[in-house]
Amino acid sequence: MEIKKNIPNNTITRKLADFDHETGNVYKSINVIARRANQIAAELKSELTRKLSDFSSPTDSMEETYENREQIEISRYYERLPKPVIIATEEYLDDEIYFRDGKE
Repeated sequence: MEIKKNIPNNTITRKLADFDHETGNVYKSINVIARRANQIAAELKSELTRKLSDFSSPTDSMEETYENREQIEISRYYERLPKPVIIATEEYLDDEIYFRDGKE
């Protein structure tokens, strides 16, 4: 998954009026953001699991697990990424999320 570089790592206080421009309702907008955040979290988790599966073997002992530098660097990279909710909020505010209303 490609993460844009200009997404902040920390939360930002926002006006509620910024969220209702597409749906007309703040709660619908938050629901759209939450669903997208769940998608992003699932993508990141599967990507991380796939990368870390290369390092696992049935004969690993605890000492070998702690000494693997590549595995540690991959884990640190994913820990430093912005949270999925922050990514989804930025995508929503930049009009990068497509959604359909259930009434259509």
